[in-house]
Amino acid sequence: MTFLSNLKYYFMKDVGAPVIMGYSKITHKRGPVKLNPGFNPPLKCRHRLREIMARHYFLSRYAPGAKPVAWVTSGAPVDILRAFDFYTVYPENHGALCGAQKMGSTLCEIAEAHGYHQDLCAYARIDLGHYFSGKTPAGRLPKPDLLFASNNICQTVVYWYKALAHYYRIPLILFDTPYHFEALSEHDFFYMVRQLEAMIPKLEQISGKKFEYKTLQSRVRVGKKTSFTWGQILGTMTARPAPMTIFDAFIHLAPVVSLRGLPVALDYYQILLAELQERVEKGIGAITHERKRLMWDNIAIWYKVRDLSNLFASHGMNFVTDTYTTAWAETNRFMDEQDPFASLAKVYSQVILNKNLNYRLQLMERLIREFQVDGLVIHSARSCKPYSVGQYDLKRILMERLGISSVIIEADIADSRVYAEDQTRIRLDAFFESLEE
Repeated sequence: MTFLSNLKYYFMKDVGAPVIMGYSKITHKRGPVKLNPGFNPPLKCRHRLREIMARHYFLSRYAPGAKPVAWVTSGAPVDILRAFDFYTVYPENHGALCGAQKMGSTLCEIAEAHGYHQDLCAYARIDLGHYFSGKTPAGRLPKPDLLFASNNICQTVVYWYKALAHYYRIPLILFDTPYHFEALSEHDFFYMVRQLEAMIPKLEQISGKKFEYKTLQSRVRVGKKTSFTWGQILGTMTARPAPMTIFDAFIHLAPVVSLRGLPVALDYYQILLAELQERVEKGIGAITHERKRLMWDNIAIWYKVRDLSNLFASHGMNFVTDTYTTAWAETNRFMDEQDPFASLAKVYSQVILNKNLNYRLQLMERLIREFQVDGLVIHSARSCKPYSVGQYDLKRILMERLGISSVIIEADIADSRVYAEDQTRIRLDAFFESLEE
C-alpha cells in the first residue's frame, strides 16, 4: 500500500465522493413522483440505495494501492475478508447491473468471441467480456489482488475464477463446501473450519495486515444483524397488502450481497425496514389493487424486471416471496460471533443451492403457506443450471400437494438474446387465466 494511493483514496472517500453525490442531487432534482399505473408511491429510501451503490463502485476505482482488493462470489464467506479490510467487488452483482442496464448481451458476445460458449453462465461471460473489453456501466472496476470463491452455489465459479486468476496472474482462494445429500457430518464441518483457518496466513500476506480475532467477531456480528434485518424486511410482505414487491427486493438485495459485514448495509436496511413497517401500519401496498399473491423461483431476469413488474401489477398480482432473496436470510440463525469459524462453516455450507431438492421443496411449501401465495412463477434460467435443475418436478409436486397454479418461464438472468417475448407472453396469459378460474 502506498502513501499516494492512500491519500487519493481517503480524499475521494471523505471529500470527492460527498461532493460528487451532492452535485448529482442538484443536477437531478427530484420533482413530483410519477406513478406507474397499478402502483402506489415507490419507496422513499430508494434514492439512498442508489447513492450507496454508486459510491461503492466509484470508490472502488481508487481502492488499489490503498486497500487490498478482492473479487468475491456471492456465496463466499466474505466476513473473513472484512477482518483484513479488503475492498470487495462482486462480479455477480456487477453482472446483474450489466443485465439491468441492457449491456449483458454485448459483454457475453465479447466473451464468446474469445472462445467461451454461449451455454456458460451469463455472469461468467459478462465478467470475462469485461476483462477483454473494459466495458462496464459502473465506469471502471478495480484490478483485484485476490479472487475469493466458494463452490456452494455452483461449480462454474471455480472454473470462471480459475480463468480470471490466469488472466490477472493473481491468487485464488477457494472455500470448498461438501454438498448436502444428507445431513452434514462433524467431519464435514471440521474440514471447512480447517480451510478457513488455513486462509489466514495467505490473507495476512496479501493484505499486509495481521489477523485480529476480535475484528472477525465484530464483522460476523454486523453481518448477522444485517442478515437478520434483511429477513425482517422480507417478512413485512406477509402483510396484506404487501408493502413492496419481490421486484423491489431484487434491487434492494444489493447491500446484503456486496456490502455484507459493513455498517453501511445494516444502517440502510434499518431505514428500509422502518419505512416498510410504516407502510404496513398505514395499509399502503406496493401495488394499488393486490388481488393475487405470487411467489418467484430462481434469480431475476434482470433486463425484464421493470416490464414484468408492470405486467403483473396490471393484473393486480404482486410477488410477495421468492427463493432467491430469501437465501441471504435463511442461514442467519447459524451465525455466532463467539465461534466465528464454526459458524461461518455452517452458514455458507447450508445455502439453498448446496442442499438437496427436498429441502428446496420444503422451503417453497413453507413460503407458500406463510405468505399466503396464490400462484407460482418459476424462472428456468439457461445460465444457472444448479438453480434450474428439478424445477419441472418441483412444479408438479407443488401443484399436486397444494393445488397451486404455476408457470415456467424459460429465459436467462442477464443475456437477453435467449428471451422469447411471444412464447413467454402466451404462457403468462394462460397462467393469468388459471388464477381467475
